[in-house]
Amino acid sequence: MELNVVDLSRLQFAMTALYHFLFVPLTIGLSILLATMETVYVMTGREVWKRMVKFWGTLFGINFVLGVATGLTMEFQFGMNWAYFSQYVGDVFGAPLAIEGLMAFFLEATFVGLFFFGWDKLSKRQHLAATWAVALGTNFSALWILIANGWMQHPVGAAFNPDTMRMEVTSFFDVLFNPVAQAKFVHTVSAGYVTAAMFMLGISAWYMLKGRHIAIAKRSMAIASAFGFASALSVVVLGDESGYEANLNQKMKLATIEAMWDTEPAPASFNVVAWADMEKRENVFAIEVPYVMGLIATRSLDTVIPGIKDLVERTKDRIRQGAIAWDALQTIRKDPANASAEVRETFLQNENSLGYAYLLLPFTDNPMEATTEQVDAAAWSTVPEVMPMFYAFRIMVACGFFFILMTGLFFFYSSSGQLDALREKRRWLLHVAVWAIPLPWIACEMGWFVAEYGRQPWIIESMLPTHAAVSNLSVTEVLLTLAGFIALYSTLLVIEITLMIKYIKIGPEDGEAARTPPAAPVKPVIPTAASVPAE
Repeated sequence: MELNVVDLSRLQFAMTALYHFLFVPLTIGLSILLATMETVYVMTGREVWKRMVKFWGTLFGINFVLGVATGLTMEFQFGMNWAYFSQYVGDVFGAPLAIEGLMAFFLEATFVGLFFFGWDKLSKRQHLAATWAVALGTNFSALWILIANGWMQHPVGAAFNPDTMRMEVTSFFDVLFNPVAQAKFVHTVSAGYVTAAMFMLGISAWYMLKGRHIAIAKRSMAIASAFGFASALSVVVLGDESGYEANLNQKMKLATIEAMWDTEPAPASFNVVAWADMEKRENVFAIEVPYVMGLIATRSLDTVIPGIKDLVERTKDRIRQGAIAWDALQTIRKDPANASAEVRETFLQNENSLGYAYLLLPFTDNPMEATTEQVDAAAWSTVPEVMPMFYAFRIMVACGFFFILMTGLFFFYSSSGQLDALREKRRWLLHVAVWAIPLPWIACEMGWFVAEYGRQPWIIESMLPTHAAVSNLSVTEVLLTLAGFIALYSTLLVIEITLMIKYIKIGPEDGEAARTPPAAPVKPVIPTAASVPAE
């Protein structure tokens, strides 16, 4: 396969983004759990809760630092690898990123310092306020990133200016309250809560298996299971909202997730298992559950979900309409001051399809002269590979239901006072909790894969194709930076895992013996003459 700048730039950003998101969900979730545990400490005055906050706070700090370090490189990539994207949408995209920077560096970073170094310098309530500021800053930082990403998925509140060749904000309110962005935010944050809960649950289970730090492990398990159970249930509900928004705004993404080639009568069935043939453009086989997909995606019994083939036909019409807008835009660009009203009116009438004309540029230099075959090829380029989308989504969903089951079981045992019974009769469940620690990260990565790969070939949905957004770089330049990022991030990954394992093995200062001491041996009673009853 021939290497090109577009694919290498996509690979580089995907690698750095997916790696960065290894740290984000744990940071988001642990911040809330830390604030909750410290609230209990301030309310009760029991030192065990303070020791819990300090221990889990150490793991939070390791994760937080590496998350910040890996996140910085992503923002620089917008200018380095995606220069035309930055120029095209800088007026819209820059504002959320700037606000996120303020949140991250002036709120999170400041109060993180107070959290770690303020235990002996602040009162209990002041330190608690700093901890909650870290939690709120972390979550609001995610909000602004997801507003920016949500705008790329569903661009609202902005308009294209043909004279400047840039997107310009028309309503910041619409950008801020973009329904796709809001759905992504609550879904992503809830997934972070589940990640932190499963992490805390698994580490606590390991301590119980080893017979160490039992008091702290039991309390951590209780709060993690309750928090995780509520969060796992909310992820399912909020995921349903994301699916509903996808049906409204990204129909091709939804069709590929379901491997739905043909439009079905409403309500559409749900493919539990399927195998798609991209060349024949059909499923080799599929196991279907009637009505389920229609109910989930449309919340009705009579709304039709279009299949891939019908969506491709609609795309062909938009490509032809976009070519008219593209031709008018070329006239305007030659002499903006003297462009006729007729030309501008033609552009305005077809402006919403302008991005589709750019899909033709890999096939022809002039979209107005595109052949039927070229239009067909451009239209089918809007269909992502079905199988990765289909199974990535189902892996994510399967993990989600597993998290509900696990957190629900541990919540039952903790709320009924049976956690000690797990060490005696249900040790297998503790082992499952330990081995399940990586699963939330797998689910999160699958979710981002579905969201971003499913948006291709668009970097901005229906407006700007990915191939039109890259910088003017050579393959060698991108390969060198890609190799550098791989080396750097691999080193950081080793550091992260090493530090985490080190401090987990050390464990919390729990005010008791690190290992539960064995029961004192019972000394045998040796009868003496005085103790033997006389006959």
